[in-house]
Amino acid sequence: MRASALSAGVVVTGAPIVSAASPLRVQVLAYEGAEDLDYVGPYDVLSRAADKGGAIRTTLVSPYRPTTITTAKGIRVEVPRGWSPQDADVLVVPGGGMHNQPGSGLHRLIADKGFMRRLADAKPVKVGVCTGVMALSAAGITRGRPATTHTAAKPYLAEQGATVINARVVDDGDLVTCAGVTSGIDGAIWLIERFLGAELATDVETVLEYERRGTVWRD
Repeated sequence: MRASALSAGVVVTGAPIVSAASPLRVQVLAYEGAEDLDYVGPYDVLSRAADKGGAIRTTLVSPYRPTTITTAKGIRVEVPRGWSPQDADVLVVPGGGMHNQPGSGLHRLIADKGFMRRLADAKPVKVGVCTGVMALSAAGITRGRPATTHTAAKPYLAEQGATVINARVVDDGDLVTCAGVTSGIDGAIWLIERFLGAELATDVETVLEYERRGTVWRD
């Protein structure tokens, strides 16, 4: 993680310094069985910020190495890079079914102990989308912290020690969590606002013809 920065007029502790010479490096995880909109939504939003001139570079990554995955909806997707925590300021983790549903993409991801150890130790800001928050929970990242997830998973998130907040996006510094599916779009727009400024976030909303719902919960 690069040093703390002044972002959109607000000091963000532990945030990377973002400039044209040093763009925000976001890696969006795509794994076998990942829920399509959970990762495509944030990837599209963040990529549009770059199209509008924002200092951001967004990359689709797999847990380990370049590969081809089959998403939850059966779409074959080429993932060009493996996840490299040292090359990321932000990691977006999408859902993939329920964590306790044998055979779901998320269930298989959490069962990968090697990946989960890497996730627990990684320094980038971690963003969980939908049930992807349960992967962060399984890694011990949400314990004792405010977080949200898909409505169906909230009881399990609470059981695992998080303070569940009923909001679409919850920002707790180096942990940002989003509720169900489309909340990842809201979360990605919030990341643009937080790191690159409200004007760019509004521009991206305009291009998408999308309006965020509710407010971002922050302590």
